Amino acid sequence: MATATLPPPPRATANPSPVRAADSVRRTASIDVSWPEGPDKDRLMIGTARDYLTPASGGQGQVLGEARFDARLDMDKTINAITASPEPENLAKLLGARGGGHLRLLLRDIMPGLLDRGDPLYLVLDDISGTAMVSAFAWSQWHEDWGQMIRSRMSDEEFEQVMSQRVNVCWGLAEGNSGVAPGGPPRNVAEADAGELRNPADPEGWHQLPEDEGAGFRRARRIDVSRDPASGLLKVHSSFQDSAKRKDGGRVAIHEYDLEVTADPETLEILSLEPKPHILPFSECPGAVHNAQKLVGSRIDEIRDEVLAQLRGTRGCTHLNDALRALAEVPKLASYLG
Repeated sequence: MATATLPPPPRATANPSPVRAADSVRRTASIDVSWPEGPDKDRLMIGTARDYLTPASGGQGQVLGEARFDARLDMDKTINAITASPEPENLAKLLGARGGGHLRLLLRDIMPGLLDRGDPLYLVLDDISGTAMVSAFAWSQWHEDWGQMIRSRMSDEEFEQVMSQRVNVCWGLAEGNSGVAPGGPPRNVAEADAGELRNPADPEGWHQLPEDEGAGFRRARRIDVSRDPASGLLKVHSSFQDSAKRKDGGRVAIHEYDLEVTADPETLEILSLEPKPHILPFSECPGAVHNAQKLVGSRIDEIRDEVLAQLRGTRGCTHLNDALRALAEVPKLASYLG
């Protein structure tokens, strides 16, 4: 693929979040990552999620559910410690597991109750995997030579192996694309301002986000669900963003998508699906969006499996897939609407 003929990747955030709509339910979820003892020590993850109902009159609403976990992961992404509130059965079985696809399979096996009832805790636990894989990016905003520091720790053979493992992981990293070009990916992948999640006109629109010192990473999600008053169809507006703290106190984002979806409230069939890429690292990345139409006609409560079946590897974008998988939470949120 000739990258030179492609437009630059999207680099403009849609933040702040829109003001909550009347008669809607919003789930917000975040994982904040920090390194209290430095980059070569354990990373601390704080995962938080909240369900919030806004009445038909609008304005002040009601918290329907909240959840939080605190976990420590070592440099190879192994979970060394974890607590959660409310604490689910079998939480201790996550100790020793590593962030990645196998962790997601383990969660499904040991916490089927959380999954079946759409518990907000499940969403943030499921996000440990993706967050563990990408969160070290935060240090690139704290040390200008971070890439060179990482490279200097590897032999030429190790570096080539790491780069070869990236090839064809997803659409954006397909063979021949700029993200897997000889010599490494472009250096300007993190130039977009992440904006502010919380809208000043809607202070209740997000749960409280943790504050910490030093380098930090955040994966943030928002899922808004309402019913169309004319058709009765479910309307979903969802957002996904990966960002890191800058030294100046702002934030830079590397991945951001919005999704607009309609679904049948009875059959849960996805009737329309429109992904909107706002911030992506490479020029080729937005090309993955069109394949998301393969999910139209599938059931929204089965979308985690459908994403895996339909959009694996170079058929999908890793981060778009993560945004799509979270739509499985919609039936739970819709149930609050009565």
